[in-house]
Amino acid sequence: MIGDCRGLPSPSDTSFTQQPCWLQSGLMPLEPEPRLDVSVVIPCLDEEAGVGAVVDDAWAGIEASGRSGEVIVVDNGSTDRSVEVASAHGARVVHEARRGYGSAYGRGLAEARGEVIVMADADGTYRLDTLTAFLDAIDDGADLVLGSRFRGTIHPGAMPWLHRHVGNPVLTAILNAFFGVRVSDAHCGLRAIRRSALLRLDLRATGMEFASEMILKAAKRRLRIGEIPIDYYARHGESKLSTFRDGWRHLRFMLVYSPTYLFLVPGGFLLALGALVLAVLAGGPVTILGRPWQIHAMIAASTATLVGAQILQLGLFARSYAVLYMGDHEPVLERLWQRVRLEHGLLAGCLLLLAGGAMLVLVFAEWAGGGFGALRREHESLLGLTLVGLGVQTVFASFFLSLLGLRKDVLAERASARVAGERRELSGARH
Repeated sequence: MIGDCRGLPSPSDTSFTQQPCWLQSGLMPLEPEPRLDVSVVIPCLDEEAGVGAVVDDAWAGIEASGRSGEVIVVDNGSTDRSVEVASAHGARVVHEARRGYGSAYGRGLAEARGEVIVMADADGTYRLDTLTAFLDAIDDGADLVLGSRFRGTIHPGAMPWLHRHVGNPVLTAILNAFFGVRVSDAHCGLRAIRRSALLRLDLRATGMEFASEMILKAAKRRLRIGEIPIDYYARHGESKLSTFRDGWRHLRFMLVYSPTYLFLVPGGFLLALGALVLAVLAGGPVTILGRPWQIHAMIAASTATLVGAQILQLGLFARSYAVLYMGDHEPVLERLWQRVRLEHGLLAGCLLLLAGGAMLVLVFAEWAGGGFGALRREHESLLGLTLVGLGVQTVFASFFLSLLGLRKDVLAERASARVAGERRELSGARH
């Protein structure tokens, strides 16, 4: 096995911020020599009631397609007879100690030897004896092919009402809107992917959000995505899904990967609006459309400016984290890293601090010269305080981004060490 992790502790939280054990340990799986046409990978956790029939379906589908293949069942810590049943029906069983849908698939995908990898569940909800349609779609040029339960047939008792009419449609619509894809069923567990496309995705999610990660990364890398209408049947055994927990994990994953709607739009709007009002009112009250605008509007504008800047910074943090720790790509951000350094951020923050501080010093000097009476420079004071706040935010945000950026050096060192190790192995083999 590749980087076997059996015996490692299994943490209670398998969120997407954690990596499968074969990634955490630094043992990136070596790409196996493709010797088969198709690999069917089936994650399994206590699916004794259904896994045998699913394995049989998979073998029937491979035989009907006329291709060479294998069936891999990834045991994710089953306590029933799932492993024995899967083995008895001809599957190759591998083990993944870290719990989670994505962790199990990470192991199975690392073990697969097929040029095309078909992914399915072990609960009998999908029929694999008709997987030829998925393989034909790959042959026709698709990189990733999804099953669509909504364009096919959902049999009685197969999908709860809340999942069918709220959860899946809403999450699929959000994914389509955020990432520019057009799929009808983003969370279908039956899908096929070309090996060469899989290697480009760098999948990291360990939980149910793995399904969303595959699609959104495929969209970001401009892979060709197809859909096949399928039948969806009632499952064997008890469901492992948690409606609200798993739904939230899908949603937060998409928000982190697409900060435009969560951070950039609201943050940019607040910052622009606040800065505009501050600029207009900096010299004192004004009358617009017959209505006087005074210090109260400027207080609101100051708040909007600071909050908007903070939201934009959080968006920048989220994108940096996604690129450096979750395998995402952001060409604009990566180019900025090459040109903008910690010192540039510190300089911008210090200039804001100096401008705001100088304004406050002048206001204080005038106030002190008048015997500390009533403050008559409220607008200038508020502008100065806002600039100081923006300066402080910029300075500390720059330091935080610099800490995140240390990851670039670590990744570069690991890549260099890996290349050097491979060269040494090749040199030793020749001699």
